[in-house]
Amino acid sequence: MTTLNVAALQMNSQQDIDGNLATIANAIEKAKASGAQFVVLPENCCSMGEQPATAKRFDELSSRIASFAKNSGIHVLAGTLPCPYRPDGSRVPDGKLRQVSQLFAPDGSQVSRYDKIHLFTATVGDKHGRYDESATFEAGDKMVTAPINTDNGTFWLGMMVCFDLRFPALSQRLRQSGAEILTAPSAFTYLTGQAHWSLLLKARAIDSQCMVVGAAQGGEHHYKSGSPRQTWGHAGISNFKGEMVAQFEHSAFSDNEEKQGFALVTATLDLSAQHEGRQNLPIFNCHRLA
Repeated sequence: MTTLNVAALQMNSQQDIDGNLATIANAIEKAKASGAQFVVLPENCCSMGEQPATAKRFDELSSRIASFAKNSGIHVLAGTLPCPYRPDGSRVPDGKLRQVSQLFAPDGSQVSRYDKIHLFTATVGDKHGRYDESATFEAGDKMVTAPINTDNGTFWLGMMVCFDLRFPALSQRLRQSGAEILTAPSAFTYLTGQAHWSLLLKARAIDSQCMVVGAAQGGEHHYKSGSPRQTWGHAGISNFKGEMVAQFEHSAFSDNEEKQGFALVTATLDLSAQHEGRQNLPIFNCHRLA
């Protein structure tokens, strides 16, 4: 049986980068102890807000998370980090950044880098109001699939980030490129998450017939300037049939979870069952418009 044990992390990242790194290290070790072979961190895992300051530490922070993967001996998807340069090493123009998700192998090497394609643009009825990631970030322009090599075999990962979940064409294209599991590190607002988060995880799983792993930010995040921001949390994992096989059922943490600074949800990807399901409902042999 070809299986992969997966963990999705929920955090309440503040603007204390070193404190967030300590939380990440502890969470990865706990995920490893629970049997996880692959752990997914949320969007903005090292800091909510303060993107330019965090971007100055991109290489350092990437190396730190890579070292956590090496120390634990499991694959780690480093949510997102703001990055001042493109994959080819050129600087992002106009003082903007890229929102970058990275996969690190158990030896600490970088397997892949994905730059978020769809940038969040919305007016939400919360204290923040208008969201426009394009004011800070430049959109990526390349899909990314990457291998997760384990003793059980190889699992093909398709990489997404947060707002990407609203665009079914991306998950379908990733499936057509060989993906078997999709990651969606996220920081959904409380209101948009309440309305659509779980639905989107399940919908993209059905669209692609892949497991979809949604790591999440949850709770209230205090910004040095401006109003605090609330995120929905509810980290969850949907199987290829659109069934939520694991979910943290809250936005904010309980007292015990608050002390450790994170929550984990876990599930197992069974490739044999997923392959059989794809054969029984061969939608990718039937596409006419995709």
